[in-house]
Formats: sequence, C-alpha cells, structure tokens
Amino acid sequence: MSDESPPFDPSALGDLGGLMGNLMGQVQQMQSKMKQMQEKLRSVTVTGQAGGGIVTVTANGAAEIVRIEIDPVAVDPRDIPMLEDLVVAATNAALTRAAEHKKQAMASVTGGVSLPGLTDLL
Repeated sequence: MSDESPPFDPSALGDLGGLMGNLMGQVQQMQSKMKQMQEKLRSVTVTGQAGGGIVTVTANGAAEIVRIEIDPVAVDPRDIPMLEDLVVAATNAALTRAAEHKKQAMASVTGGVSLPGLTDLL
C-alpha cells in the first residue's frame, strides 16, 4: 500500500473555477457600488432639532456632524446644563436620521439582502 495520494487534477473541480471567477466579479462590483454609495452618503444632509428648534444639528449620511446652530435665546450662562442637553438631543436626532439614510442606501446596494458586518463598511 502506498501512502501517497494521487496528484491533484484541477478538472475534478468541474466548473468551480468559473463559478469562483464569477463570484469574485460580483464582489468587485459590490465593492465599487459601496464606494460610490459612501461618496453619495457624504453629500446627503439631515438635521436634528431639540428645544423646539433652539438647537439644530446637521449631519451627513456618513454620520459626521457638519454643523451646529444654537439660537441666541438658548444661551443663558446660568443654565449651561440645559444647553448641553439640547445639543446632545439634537445630535442624537441627526445621527438617527443619518443611520436611516445609511440603511436605505445599503439596501439599494445589496438588493435588500442583509449581510452581517457589511453595513460597517459604509
């Protein structure tokens, strides 16, 4: 008896090589679409408000804060904690809207299929 296995025959894989090539092409297309989506998300802006519009925070679709507006009526040196709370609330509202845009954009790239970990790439 011989301990040697027969040499590897690539033809034994059938069309697996072709399937792998096709899959790699699809992955590259998805990567390209995701890169385009990242750029598109940076151009989308969303706002969040707190205190009836006293504090407005603007974020882009990539969840980056791009602007904070504070109505002068909110600036009371005796009540800085309230202003801080309003800024936090408006920021969270803007980031929530940015996350919604990101989720919609991701669904358009993946065709609605949820791929674990893929949303972290955007």
